[in-house]
Amino acid sequence: MKRWIGVILAAVLAGVAVVAILLGNRADEAPEALVVRGVIGSEKKPFFDDPRVKAAFARHGLRVEVDTAGSRQIVTDVDLSRYGFAFPSSVPAAERIKRDRKAVTTYSPFYSPMAVATFEPIAKLLAGAGVVRDSDKGYQILDIRKYLDLIDKGTRWDQLPGNSAYRARKRILLTTTDIRTSNSAAMYLAAIGYVANGEDVPTSDAQIAKIAPVIAPAVLDQGFSESTSEASFDDYLALGAGKTPLLVVYEAQYLAHVFAGDGAIKPEMRLIYPSPTVLSKHTLVPLTQPGDRVGQLLTKDAELQALAAAYGFRTTDPQAFAGLVAKTGAPAAAELVDVVEPPTYERLDQLITTIDSARP
Repeated sequence: MKRWIGVILAAVLAGVAVVAILLGNRADEAPEALVVRGVIGSEKKPFFDDPRVKAAFARHGLRVEVDTAGSRQIVTDVDLSRYGFAFPSSVPAAERIKRDRKAVTTYSPFYSPMAVATFEPIAKLLAGAGVVRDSDKGYQILDIRKYLDLIDKGTRWDQLPGNSAYRARKRILLTTTDIRTSNSAAMYLAAIGYVANGEDVPTSDAQIAKIAPVIAPAVLDQGFSESTSEASFDDYLALGAGKTPLLVVYEAQYLAHVFAGDGAIKPEMRLIYPSPTVLSKHTLVPLTQPGDRVGQLLTKDAELQALAAAYGFRTTDPQAFAGLVAKTGAPAAAELVDVVEPPTYERLDQLITTIDSARP
C-alpha cells in the first residue's frame, strides 16, 4: 500500500512540474512592450525619464525611448528615419518637420511660456533701472523694449546707479542657448525681434534686414552659448549669478523644481516674465503609427497629463497646473496677456542666419 501511495505521489509531483514548466514557457512567450524611439528637445528628458511616465506608457504596451537634440537641430541635422516621432519645442519647427516628412497630423500636449530665471539682487537692480516692474497679478515683468535700450547703449552692470550688489564689468545681457541649435534661444529672438520690428511679427526680407543688426548684439555679445536649454539651466542652478545673472528659460524648467520641492531653487532665485513673451508649444510629429500612439496618449491620457503638469508644463487641463501652483506657492503667472506669435520657421531661420553671418 505504501508503495502505491509513493508511486501516485511521484506522478502527481511530476504533473505539477510539467504544468509549472508549461506555465513558465507561456510566461516567457508573453509579448514584450513595443519599443518606440523619439527625438526630443532636451528640456523634456526628465519627464520621459521618470519611472512613472515609463510605467504609464507600459500600461498601454509601449516602451518609449528618447534621444535629445536642440529643437532646431531636429529639423536640420537629425536623421529622422531612425525615429517613430519627433518632439521639438515649438510649432514652427514641428510644422517644418511635418511638411518635410509628409506627416498627416501633429499633437501639442503641453506648452510653456518663455521666462527669465534670475536672482533677487539682480531683479532689484533692474527694477531700479526701470527694466523690471511688478505686475498687478503677483509676478514681475521684464520690459523687452527697455532692455533693448540698455543693449543699444552697451550698459554694463557696474554702470547702473546705486549698484553695490552686483558690480560686474560685463554687459547687461540675457543669457540664451545657441540660436543655431536651440528653440529657447529662437523663441527669445522671436520676442525681441517683434519689439524691434515696431511691435509686429517680421514677415518680409526688408524687415529681417532692418531688425537683424539691431538685435544681433543681444545674441552675439554673449560669447559662448550652450547648445541645449538643459545644460544652460544646470549652470544657473549650480553656478549662480556670477556666471548667469539672467537666463532665458522655459517656465517649466524652473517650476518643475518648485513643484518637486527638491531644494534646487534657492530662496534668492526668482522667475520673471518678459513682456512680450512667446509660448513654446511642445509639438509632437508622429513619423510612424506607434509614434502617433505616443502623441495620442500624451494628449489624452489623464495620468500622463498630470505628470506633465508636475514637470511644470501647462496642459489641456488648466486645473492640474493651477492646483500645483496653489499647493506649492510657486511664483507662476496665472494668466499671461502680452504674448506674441513667433515668425514662420522660414522667417525665423532667415533672421538667425542673418545674425549668425555677422559673427566675427
